Amino acid sequence: MRRYLMCRPTYFTVDYAINPWMDPDAPVDVDLAISQWESLVALHRRLGHRVDLVDPLPGLPDMVFAANGATVIDGTVLGVQFRYPQRAAEGPAYLAWFADRGYDTHEAKCDNEGEGDLLLAGGYLLAGTGFRTEPAAHTQAQELFGRPTITLELVDPRFYHLDTALCVLGGPAGIAWLPEAFSAGSRSVLRRLFPDAIEADPQDAAVLGLNAVSDGRRVVLPVQAQRLTARLIERGYQPYGIDLSELRKAGGGPKCCTLEVRDR
Repeated sequence: MRRYLMCRPTYFTVDYAINPWMDPDAPVDVDLAISQWESLVALHRRLGHRVDLVDPLPGLPDMVFAANGATVIDGTVLGVQFRYPQRAAEGPAYLAWFADRGYDTHEAKCDNEGEGDLLLAGGYLLAGTGFRTEPAAHTQAQELFGRPTITLELVDPRFYHLDTALCVLGGPAGIAWLPEAFSAGSRSVLRRLFPDAIEADPQDAAVLGLNAVSDGRRVVLPVQAQRLTARLIERGYQPYGIDLSELRKAGGGPKCCTLEVRDR
């Protein structure tokens, strides 16, 4: 069983553009976004996971993307500092949620967008940079969590967070990823660390297929990522497709909506 923190998209909209997925002129169906999100919550719970909820705040349409709200390992919480001012108030809201429940909380010292760019993979903390999270945040995370932290450079603005270009699967493959989203050096590092990794097609990455949630065996991913789904089955995983197309209008998928809370 995993424990997740999520936030209802009560105030979801796309009225600014801070990534290539966002178009303020495109219509957004808030009721559909809520319905799709509720289906994701129900699926996590049906798979046996615990889902806690943080209250959404008006004026923060991206607060639904809970993975950006913190990084939690062994009951220690590293807060976030968003690069764009439109999301700045989300960081204190998430950190307060954890502080109110007795967690050991620490404020971010520089731009750090939580599990969007910091993904725990076995004994390593994979750390993305290039668009949002600063390399200095990787150093802070390593010192706080005591885990070897591997800096990975993202080079495609469509995949501005690590969790849009790489999914930690656990199990036999370790990760699924899109090599084209990374610098040459980072590709070499990932191939050394995860020689059996699943490589995704650009078509699946283009529907945020890699923005997936895995418990080591079962993988929740966008239903549109059909080739990746087939590859997961071939490698012994159990994929569960879900439609979050309305939330994808803001650049988010299942993982963006799901912050893993790792207690001791």
